[in-house]
Amino acid sequence: MARPWSGRPALMIPAAFLGGSAAVVAAPQPAVAEEADVRFDIPAGDLAAALEAYGRQAGRQILFPYDAAAGRQSTRVHGAMLRRLALERLLRGSGLEIVRFDARLITLRRSPAKSARRRPARREQQLPAPLPPAPPPQDIIVTGRLGPALLTGTEASYAVSEIGQTALIGRAALSTADVFKEVPGFWVEATGGEASNNVRVRGIPTDGYSSVALLEDGLPVQYDGGLAYLNTDQSYRVDASVMRAEAIRGGPSAVFLANAPGGGLNFITRDPVADPGHELRVTASDRGLLRVDGLLAQSLNPDLGVLLAGFWRRDPGLRDPGFTADEGGQFRARAVYDDGGTRLSLDLRHLDDSVILYLPVPLALRADGSIAAIPGFDPLYDTLAGPDTRELVLQTARGPYAVDLSEGTHSRVTSLTFLGRHKLGEDAAVELQARWHKDHTLRNALFPVGSPMTAEEFVARNRASLLAAFPGSSSVAFRYAADGSPFGGGAAGNGLVMSANLLSVDLPLEEAIVDARMTAPFALGGQHGLALGGTWARTSFGFDREMGTLLLDVRGQARRLDLAAMDDRGAVTGSLTNRGFLRYGSLFDSARITAGNLALYAADEWRFAPRWRMDIGARLEQTSIRGHAAGKTLYDLGDPYTLADDAVSGSDGSRLPIRHRYSGFNWSVGLNFEAADNTGLFVRYSCSRRLPSASAFNDPARTDHGVVPITLLDAGLTMRRRHWRISAVAFYTHFDHLPFTDYRFDTASNAYVERTSIADTSTAGIEFSGSWRPSGPFSIEATATLQDPRYRNFSFTELVGEKPVTHDASGNQLVRVPRAALRLRPELDLFNGTLQLGVEFVRYSQRFADIANSQRLPAYSLVNASVAWKPNASFSLTVDAANLANSLGVTEGNPRAGSFHNSIGQGEYFFARPEFGRTVRVTMTVR
Repeated sequence: MARPWSGRPALMIPAAFLGGSAAVVAAPQPAVAEEADVRFDIPAGDLAAALEAYGRQAGRQILFPYDAAAGRQSTRVHGAMLRRLALERLLRGSGLEIVRFDARLITLRRSPAKSARRRPARREQQLPAPLPPAPPPQDIIVTGRLGPALLTGTEASYAVSEIGQTALIGRAALSTADVFKEVPGFWVEATGGEASNNVRVRGIPTDGYSSVALLEDGLPVQYDGGLAYLNTDQSYRVDASVMRAEAIRGGPSAVFLANAPGGGLNFITRDPVADPGHELRVTASDRGLLRVDGLLAQSLNPDLGVLLAGFWRRDPGLRDPGFTADEGGQFRARAVYDDGGTRLSLDLRHLDDSVILYLPVPLALRADGSIAAIPGFDPLYDTLAGPDTRELVLQTARGPYAVDLSEGTHSRVTSLTFLGRHKLGEDAAVELQARWHKDHTLRNALFPVGSPMTAEEFVARNRASLLAAFPGSSSVAFRYAADGSPFGGGAAGNGLVMSANLLSVDLPLEEAIVDARMTAPFALGGQHGLALGGTWARTSFGFDREMGTLLLDVRGQARRLDLAAMDDRGAVTGSLTNRGFLRYGSLFDSARITAGNLALYAADEWRFAPRWRMDIGARLEQTSIRGHAAGKTLYDLGDPYTLADDAVSGSDGSRLPIRHRYSGFNWSVGLNFEAADNTGLFVRYSCSRRLPSASAFNDPARTDHGVVPITLLDAGLTMRRRHWRISAVAFYTHFDHLPFTDYRFDTASNAYVERTSIADTSTAGIEFSGSWRPSGPFSIEATATLQDPRYRNFSFTELVGEKPVTHDASGNQLVRVPRAALRLRPELDLFNGTLQLGVEFVRYSQRFADIANSQRLPAYSLVNASVAWKPNASFSLTVDAANLANSLGVTEGNPRAGSFHNSIGQGEYFFARPEFGRTVRVTMTVR
């Protein structure tokens, strides 16, 4: 797919990753001293390729509308001359004009039909030294600090990866979390669907987005990504307005981001002033997906532009629930003003989207330790949710409560964002960023609990208590709850039954975030780039949770079962269940919480020698958590014919206060040495504090939460050459006194049982990424993460045969994190870029579902493929196929069965969440 901006910039790169979208100004700066000539040798040919060659030879980043340059013919530029003169020769008759040219950035745009005013030409500032040739156009770009100066990739003291629009298009139709798979160091469980997934980085042992920030134009989409049931990816979708994404691992994330010691992913929105255009994108799949994306970016004058974008999508589901799994869309309007000295943008985004949450499915464990499907259930394409469980009514202490599974995770989000930047001289600037967003999320899902078992085993466990509850009963029998027909081993014929929790959580949220900063250079023992700033945030949210436990058969689109007691004549005397519910009100919570955060930060980038640079940053943050939660008690709703309503959890009418205050000081220091041209070495040490999430106190009785100290150490090597590049980063992370909670659902009482242990973790590893692009059609890219994630000082006690037994888990592998993750992608680029063929090979080593390392999740491999046809700059057609071999790879077990100890025997049944089956998607793009 043709890129709106060249995705292949030269060595110089945007300064503001965490501080906002890259500044692309629409007016040249005041004239500065002239520099020496540079030798150019750019052959005649395609203008887009020529401009990329110019960027490499000039040692500058150059941004331009790719579709306006691709296919146009350029003249040859050869000889020693000023950079500006060489560029002007390339642009003669091209329809492109220069809107910025200085030592920081070169920006081009389409020439307007009638220029609003002439811009005086400016002369460029001399760099400390000419930069060597950059790597090939597709290389990962390293960025991610707030200092006013720009850096080459080999000058950075931490790892940052850029994900271009082409990769985003391929990933967006699946999930936001899936984008992280493009970056080494991240372990992603994207098998939950488009939202509510888990992302972990460098072995950090927390789920969801509790250690990784998701940002939009430099500001958090949600200030704390670790709020319970409010994963950040639920309130954000990638659409055609996103130009690229930048991912940072470790390093300054602890200084510039809230509660994100692991890193962050920043989505950069398209600039309509510098990159006007339009786009229509249609995606369809063999599973029935239909998605339409549209974009219109218009430059109204040289300083003002507007953007309209959005998408609509309908999807029956990657697994078949028998109803529409995903449906909804997003709309965005953006206005940008940029006169070269002041840049202002106002962005309105509204999301109304429902997506299903895919959860663990029933599987069998073979004698050799491999995983197999259970007869009647396809683990690649089936799901337990179905028409029989779609619309049900929970009996609660407050009255009937309707739950519709087709709502899934229904997010209604309105977000208003203001970004402002004003230059104070050549390099200094002040910035103000603010975001307000209102989010009302409803999460309805069917969570399997326990393990599948035979119908006979379930009867044996419950027969005595059921007959005792209804005198005169002599036998028990299964019936389908919907029509009363006999179970008889089920339609699948496997004779298995299971329990599942029908859960509904209502989550209203309103949040405001304001960030202000100043950046300025100064000279003292070398060159410094100073950044000072502060962030204020206020988050108010509600948490209302209702749950009931169902009895189901085991098959795709499972059906509800009742277990009835009968007398000698076969008449029903009572029932363990009611309309399939084993227990109403098996969980209840209600809370209202407000969290206020204030953070101050500072950073300095100090070049104290020609090849040496030091980065220092610090952040002081305080959070105040206030609110209340409902006190709880049990109610008997009084139905004499069932046991399902005898212990319904609900509010007792009291309010339990929530009042907490925490603070933490984070700091990070990095050192970079350019050992040779295009070769850099760095080392970085970071010490941070993860403050407790406000939602941790939805249960006010919790006392185990506190500030968690985190230590991170990085050391890296980056080498960039014309035809290849490699990056290798060794890392070490250590968590002190981290609370781990075993939140296990007890199928005997149909209630959750909790226990908590405080422990440490440590992970040592190495991240590798590289590419080789020789002359010719062939290229290859590879990423790898090798790590040793371990628990330290971890022990827990459980009852075995009514006797307490203590287990020492120290040295065990962290749950669900692989020790090795490998990704290899060879590509062929044929017919001068018209046809691209790619194959991707992925391998994950074995993992464990529990802390005791008793439930093994086997290693697995995936094979993906893609074909892209781009006959011209205005049209492209891509075909992406995922999991071609239908590999049954399991990403996680079932946490509700116990995260401390969850042992299963050979030949037994269990729940786990596998990768999706083979899926083929076709995307057509017209510009």
